[in-house]
Amino acid sequence: MIRWGILSTAKIGLTKVIPALQNSRLGEVTAISSRVGEQAEKAARQLGIAKAYSSYEELLSDPDIDAIYNPLPNHLHVEWTLKALRAGKHVLCEKPIGMNRSEAIRLEAESRKFPTLKVMEAFMYRFHPQWVKAKQLIDAGTIGQVKTVQSFFSYFNADPNNIRNKPEVGGGALMDIGCYCISFPRFLFAEEPSAVMGFMDVDPQMRTDRLTSGILKFAAGKSSSFTCSTQLCPFQQVHILGDQGRITVEIPVNAPPTQKCKIILMVANGRKEIEFDAVDQYSLQADAFAEAILNNTPAPTPLTDAIANMAVIDAIRASAEQNTWINIE
Repeated sequence: MIRWGILSTAKIGLTKVIPALQNSRLGEVTAISSRVGEQAEKAARQLGIAKAYSSYEELLSDPDIDAIYNPLPNHLHVEWTLKALRAGKHVLCEKPIGMNRSEAIRLEAESRKFPTLKVMEAFMYRFHPQWVKAKQLIDAGTIGQVKTVQSFFSYFNADPNNIRNKPEVGGGALMDIGCYCISFPRFLFAEEPSAVMGFMDVDPQMRTDRLTSGILKFAAGKSSSFTCSTQLCPFQQVHILGDQGRITVEIPVNAPPTQKCKIILMVANGRKEIEFDAVDQYSLQADAFAEAILNNTPAPTPLTDAIANMAVIDAIRASAEQNTWINIE
């Protein structure tokens, strides 16, 4: 079993990831930390965690912890992931991996100094059976040559005190949820875009992008388009279109862990709904990462993928600011 330590009492950890780690096959949550000791103690009591630390440093020094889950604000991802590596811990870090491509490159370079430790960006959707099946259908040519991926992801949060609405810590629609919309076509096409065009609507008070749209240009005439927003009604969906059919992923990101979900396959001979039993994609992600640790195999997703995703995020932002296409090296 992999013994997990949790950096901070972030909501995503308390409500989604920690319960998933506790229910995983290969993991147990040993400790949680917060800069406010009372918060760590409260979370530990509520979730049945044995140890609560009043600082992140204390948690990292615990010899009974094998791996760290890092759900800190975006601007602290690289800093504390590196500190965890230097403390001899494996790290599963929330997305996006950093504030920009340069930070991601620095993390990857520094991580090479610790060849026995694993680091991975937590794009949990890739471990859900619905995405595994969608990728299998595409690779098998079921919908022909895939030409475009269209993604939409939104929620409404106009609270200026919410961390997602603070630009200095990496808030905004593009960083928080647009990173998924960029990851989807890269995962499905298994290649990187050559150029992007981005459009942003920035909240005049909070200065975060509240609506961002983008177009990604891939090789052989393929493309992807997306819209993400922090100030629209909640909605998410992905459409994958080929020259012989299409696939719709109804709940691409927040697939509920206690309910069945489905993807829809449309081809010449009709419509087919492919249903999946309820699973917790966070548990599946944790077990895949734990297997890499226990078997000393590469992390399921390498940091080079995180660098590439950040490169597109940077380019979308630059395109919106300059009102032009941006080529990606």
